[in-house]
Amino acid sequence: MKNNHLFDNDLELYREFRHIAGTDEAGRGPLAGPVVCASVILPIDFYHQDLNDSKKMSEKKRNELFTIIQKEAISYQIEIVEAGLIDQLNILNATLYGMKKSIEHLHISPDLVLIDGNKIPKDMTLNCRSVIGGDARHACIAAASVLAKVSRDQIMDDLDLIYPQYGFRQHKGYPVPAHLRAIREFGICPDHRRSYKPVSQMTIEDLKIETD
Repeated sequence: MKNNHLFDNDLELYREFRHIAGTDEAGRGPLAGPVVCASVILPIDFYHQDLNDSKKMSEKKRNELFTIIQKEAISYQIEIVEAGLIDQLNILNATLYGMKKSIEHLHISPDLVLIDGNKIPKDMTLNCRSVIGGDARHACIAAASVLAKVSRDQIMDDLDLIYPQYGFRQHKGYPVPAHLRAIREFGICPDHRRSYKPVSQMTIEDLKIETD
């Protein structure tokens, strides 16, 4: 039997459950762009030696696994929660909202849902468990983390073409010094999260808020 602990941990659960979904998100910390949530149900015999927490994988490996997971998954769903809704709900609620949607929109109803983190969306009717550090413990959550991160990175690359002055392709919207300098020089764009510090602490003159 495979000795990768991610898959071993899932196999233990397959003794009791037929379809297990993993759920994860990408993009809680950035000042710009969406948070992306994903859920995936893998076949019981799915295995790939490079699957891991997406943050620990190279971009090349993530992109390779992204295609493989989409091809081989029993079901998967990716949900995008835009910056404006993050500002309305706050990032925790926006993330839980996206996670819930990604779970509910799977075309097969899972017998168990493993959710990365310590929170479970409200009003879930399915059997759900929160797993702290789940993307490093379960293959299904790691797979969801890959789908979420690659999808979000692609979105930020697309936004870089629209707003090249911010350098989104390089930092994906995170609050690195170059991004903060660009905000002070150019103001914010419609995809910035206005509720986030330090954006929310800047004056109107600092931000030069775009209204187009």
